[in-house]
Amino acid sequence: MIVNTKFQIPHIRNTMVSRPKLMRKLNEGMETKLMLVSAQAGYGKTTALCEWVKQCTTFVAWVSLDKHDNEWISFWSCVTASIQERIPSFGQTIGCLLEEGPSESSEPMIKELLNELNHITGELVIILDDYHFIELPDIHQSLSYLLEHFPPHIHLYIASRTDLPIPTTRLLAKGEMHSIQMHDLRFELEEGVVFFRDTTDLSLTKGQVTELFHRTEGWVSGLQLAAISLKRSANIKQSIQQFTGQQHHIADYLLEEVFLHQSETMRSFLLETSILSRMNHSLCQAVTGQMNSQEQLQRLEQLNLFIIPLDEERNWYRYHHLLSDFLRQLGSRTNSDKWIQVHIRAAKWLEKKGFDEEAVEHYLEGQQFADVIRLIEKNPPALMQSKSVALMRWVTVLPESAIAEKPMIEIFYIAVMMLGGKWEAAFQRMEQTKVRFEALQGKLPDVDWNKVMGNIYFYCGMASYIQNDFVRASDYLALTERYMPEGSYFQVMGVNRYEGYSRNYDQLTLIKDLYAAEDFIRKWIKVWENKNDYPFIGYMYLAYIHLLYEWNRLEEAEFYFGQSLGRKDHQPLARIRIQLGIAASRIEQAKGNPKRASELLAQLKSEINSPDYAFFIVKIETEQAYLSLRQGSLQDALDWLERCGLAHTDEVSLNLMAEHLIVARVLAASERIEEALYLLERLYLLVCKGDCLRDHTKVLIVQSVTLWHSGQTEAALIPLGTALDLAKPDGYIRSFIDEGSVMAEMLNAYSNVQQDSNTSSGFYVKQLLRAMNDTPEVDQSPKEKLTGQEFKIFLLMMDRLMNKEIAERLNITVDTVKFHIKNIYKKLEVNNRKQALQLAKKL
Repeated sequence: MIVNTKFQIPHIRNTMVSRPKLMRKLNEGMETKLMLVSAQAGYGKTTALCEWVKQCTTFVAWVSLDKHDNEWISFWSCVTASIQERIPSFGQTIGCLLEEGPSESSEPMIKELLNELNHITGELVIILDDYHFIELPDIHQSLSYLLEHFPPHIHLYIASRTDLPIPTTRLLAKGEMHSIQMHDLRFELEEGVVFFRDTTDLSLTKGQVTELFHRTEGWVSGLQLAAISLKRSANIKQSIQQFTGQQHHIADYLLEEVFLHQSETMRSFLLETSILSRMNHSLCQAVTGQMNSQEQLQRLEQLNLFIIPLDEERNWYRYHHLLSDFLRQLGSRTNSDKWIQVHIRAAKWLEKKGFDEEAVEHYLEGQQFADVIRLIEKNPPALMQSKSVALMRWVTVLPESAIAEKPMIEIFYIAVMMLGGKWEAAFQRMEQTKVRFEALQGKLPDVDWNKVMGNIYFYCGMASYIQNDFVRASDYLALTERYMPEGSYFQVMGVNRYEGYSRNYDQLTLIKDLYAAEDFIRKWIKVWENKNDYPFIGYMYLAYIHLLYEWNRLEEAEFYFGQSLGRKDHQPLARIRIQLGIAASRIEQAKGNPKRASELLAQLKSEINSPDYAFFIVKIETEQAYLSLRQGSLQDALDWLERCGLAHTDEVSLNLMAEHLIVARVLAASERIEEALYLLERLYLLVCKGDCLRDHTKVLIVQSVTLWHSGQTEAALIPLGTALDLAKPDGYIRSFIDEGSVMAEMLNAYSNVQQDSNTSSGFYVKQLLRAMNDTPEVDQSPKEKLTGQEFKIFLLMMDRLMNKEIAERLNITVDTVKFHIKNIYKKLEVNNRKQALQLAKKL
């Protein structure tokens, strides 16, 4: 629920000092995309913007931000709702996306927002007040993207205590950003004189005003506090001399002076209501027990005591941050028991009115942990969709004792971390949770304990899978089958949503050992394939289809695609359906059916039924652009580049790796080589920081092809060689041969410069060239298949490594190496290393 006072322009007194110079600077924002008003508390940022809005003839959408808006969906819902307050027809295309909840990738939604902004006739100003409350990187990133593509008739004004945590260099360089800093907001001496003359009842000499002005350095709130304090002073000269020290010391001194001169009833009212981010008389009455709360609020406003009306009717107010910070510090020190009760009363009122999120915050402060859990358990899936950041914060601060018998809260928390890509933290929490709840066996009913542990073991299995520990993953999934064979909501949570961190929509991005993964995936497909309602199997099918495709085993990949397509349980789930469709298109293209490959992607667009439809379309259109390049339709790819909104200068991220690579390919194909190489160099630096073999290999391949096309043939072989070294142990094929004839030229050139073509690298290059030529071979493969570890050892033997070197390379013992070599000899039907290597040449 969004309180509409967040969109109301705060009311300011008509007696404020006129500041034409500051207003002119604010007007300059109408010539730019962004105007940043940046200064510490008390410099009049909000007041200046309110005064400017009164003089502005343009539509203004105002958003007063607070800590509850530090959620991607909350933030953009507020922005959209604020614009709708001024332009009711706005937001038709994005409203459903926002109502359904957030997705991790913001770009598609921001594009829809940009489309809506483009349709607005006339100028619009969007003002975000108190942006320093926003800390979520996803919000900063999406705001940065929005600004980069802002229409010229839309202007963003941001007020913040801190500099913006988004890149603004390009905006500054283009003259698309202005800023107002602390020195611009300070009163000048003449303005200080006018302030004391026209807005206070004090009769100060110009000398006294000058001394006050210099002691406060033109700090607006310092002057206001001084005026309130001096009204009660019997010796103005002496009081002015006491205003010394840094600004926060002045503020503490003056606020304490003001506070101590209030009545006891008013002091109690101020302390108890300071916990509220916004307040009306009913909420204040519930918190303080004072029946005259409306009169108290009006009295504070009459005293000009740092209270700000949030609407024209003066129903809702908030305290100036200086005052609320001071009061909260004072209140928390005075009577901790009373402070807890104040929070509890606030929480009960807020819950009754439907403000559950704010109620949870106060219940936490009031140490009412059972109430926190009760509100979380009302609708955990909805919280996970729209308030995942808040949910993680709440569960983090809950004491272990509060959730000792609430395992589903723990599991939701782990699920949120996993879905958010925070795997390391999730793994650690998971292990702790597993140990704690295993100890509850016999203390909980068997049905409940089995359900809990089944979910926990499932997540432990997925964590091990992500960490490429397939043996451990298999053990945990076996336990899952034992305790929860029917599966659960957690296993398919979010699969109909975009969840943009699922990198490249390629299930192999997290797998470092394809041979070990193959055995694991096939095993669990076999276990689950006879279950009628087990959608999670879709992920295993996807991983295996991608793996088989990479190994150029197209008929097998097509077979498993058919099996997956025949299942009804995961077909409605968009994230699985999208990946299946893209995989099917690539198989058809590889088989020489380009028309069918294109048809499958076009058909896929009509089959998606998800709240994140627009997000998924972006993925499909990216794949269509890639397919266009492979089919020689450069213009279609250029059209995609024009409308996708991506540029070679954008910030690079792993979440957009597929899109970045297509941008680089299109730029290279259109002979914008320098731009392509600039993007690829930054992508290379990015993947070097991570631990994803597939991303690393793909970037190197595109880099090498781009260099080759530009005529830098020798330079192109360097990244190609690195890519071959990385991909060889896992037997990558399609990543290379999908590049077409240019890759054949490059591989032949690479082979020609190698000293010894009988190394494992030489054999690997020959294997790729044979695959490109589709040359049939006499099957001389061993009757019994080598395991993944045996195959790795065999490759190292081909590179002339001795047993000790192989052991060091694979981090195993020499005895283990010898054991595997004996098995290799047996399977190859040879007696020694020489015979094994001779057979390898034939193979």
